Amino acid sequence: MKINLETMTVIILYILFFILLVTFKPILSKKNKKQLDKAFLVIFFLILLWIICDIAQLVFVKKFNVNPLYFDYVAYIAVCFLPLSFLFLALIFAKTNINFKKSYCLLFIIPILSLLLLWTNDSHHLFYKQYSLNISETIYGNYIYVHYCYTYIVFAISLFILMKYSIKNSGVFSRQAIFVFTAAIIPIITNVLGFAKIISMSVYITPMSFAFTIIFLTFAMVKFNLLKIAPIALQIIVDRISDSYIVINDDCAIIDYNKTFLKTFRIKDDSIIRGRNFDEFLDELNFDTNEITKHLKKIDNNNDTERFELYIKKYNNYFSVEIAPIFVNSQSLGILILFKDITQHKNDTQKLKDNQSMLIEQERLASLGQLIGGIAHNLKTPIMSISGASEGIKDLVNEFDASIGNPIVTNDDFHDIAKDMREWLEKINSYTEYMSDILTAVKGQAVALSEQEEMDFTIDELFKKVNILMKHELKQAVIYLAMQAKIDEKTIINGDVNTLVQVVNNMISNSIQAYNGKPDQKIELIAWKNNNNNIVITVKDYGPGLPTKVKEKLFKEMITTKGKNGTGLGLYMSYSTICAHFNGDITFESEEGKGTTFNIILP
Repeated sequence: MKINLETMTVIILYILFFILLVTFKPILSKKNKKQLDKAFLVIFFLILLWIICDIAQLVFVKKFNVNPLYFDYVAYIAVCFLPLSFLFLALIFAKTNINFKKSYCLLFIIPILSLLLLWTNDSHHLFYKQYSLNISETIYGNYIYVHYCYTYIVFAISLFILMKYSIKNSGVFSRQAIFVFTAAIIPIITNVLGFAKIISMSVYITPMSFAFTIIFLTFAMVKFNLLKIAPIALQIIVDRISDSYIVINDDCAIIDYNKTFLKTFRIKDDSIIRGRNFDEFLDELNFDTNEITKHLKKIDNNNDTERFELYIKKYNNYFSVEIAPIFVNSQSLGILILFKDITQHKNDTQKLKDNQSMLIEQERLASLGQLIGGIAHNLKTPIMSISGASEGIKDLVNEFDASIGNPIVTNDDFHDIAKDMREWLEKINSYTEYMSDILTAVKGQAVALSEQEEMDFTIDELFKKVNILMKHELKQAVIYLAMQAKIDEKTIINGDVNTLVQVVNNMISNSIQAYNGKPDQKIELIAWKNNNNNIVITVKDYGPGLPTKVKEKLFKEMITTKGKNGTGLGLYMSYSTICAHFNGDITFESEEGKGTTFNIILP
């Protein structure tokens, strides 16, 4: 059975009609339709109207001998307003949402005029001088050129906008760009060829070409989520973020980036980027390609996000880099590489470390200055005693020398003089031993923190050094230090005794200051063992206790209760020191109005 051209055209139009209904079902059934959805629906109904009119034209003209131009009267509603529909679709695609401006009304002048001239064509023939279903046999009126010029210009602008913002986001939407371009170019090519009479074609080719346009756009919508994105809105957002990003495809070609990337890496001509091989591009920027390539290979194996730091010597900048694969519906769309400039953070961190080191050194020197003041007072007493002993011995020597040859002086007298001299010498020995202990303790406290050395020491040595170094400060404040060892005083502790002495002394100083000048108070220094067989050094006072806001932050940051007179470094340093050098811990108990207890726990 031979099928003629008209029958074939009707069949094709029917098929396209049902394909349109099927492909647009997702949009029709969508509840919360956005502007982009509505723009698609307008185009869909116009194409559908056009196809229905053409089917009716083919059926009724032959059977009932109806003037075919009458069907164009209705079909041209779609023909005239379809270009505008595509233009608004492109604008919405570019801007996400648009507000209808009064100036947009000017765009409707030519379409409305075209319809009016078509409907009154019999009286002036400005639209058609001779109408035929075969375009090559149609003789056009003078106005038709205005109509077609306007139509092609609007379509060209629509195509330009769609392509511009599809390609602009081609890093994620490259397949969409292909479908959008194909969909837009089909009706333009067919109409230009037919209007120029290069090929022989019927009036039904145009609605068929537009039907294919809709099918391509619908496929882009369903397959690649065209309606679920807002490309230019997204591009504006990513251009404004402070982090740089670049996207490469599976062939390692650059397909997308943001303006921050251009600014960060001082790229003036962005036309040289897109489509470039990523490795070659990195070589030009003096990047460490080996480091980036290593992490790119890792995501090929596990698809997890890779994070690492990168220093780029050319720009003298540090970056935190994240490399992550991009998937949509389990389909790989490329690899996102994010560059976060952390140079300022690095500089601030280093400055903070330098300032912290300076504060620590200042605190140490301040403690050392306080220590030296106490040492000077402690040394003054034995020096004066030694001076007095020296005078006593001098007097005895003179007495001994004067008594030689004196018959009155007996041997017992000489023995008494010698006995007194021995007593003075023993006192001198005790004073010099005390001075030696003081100097040894001072030497230990005066060494730099970096020169700490681990050694064994006993509880007795610890208590002795603390007593020597704190004696002056305690005496000046009229505070009594009660030292008690609930374990063997010969118990050995491994570590730097001078560091531990500094921590204990800091706690005792805090306790003295907690009494706020109130005399005749007591501070307890106790050594004992807890249930875990750890040695615990406890410093306890009965002062006002710590405020709640201080307790919450203690050991977590540098906080002080002394206002501008304190730095908060003492306990902060003490905690860090015990953790780092003794692998220990510091705990505390404090109740306002009843006092504070610090426990230094040493494994």
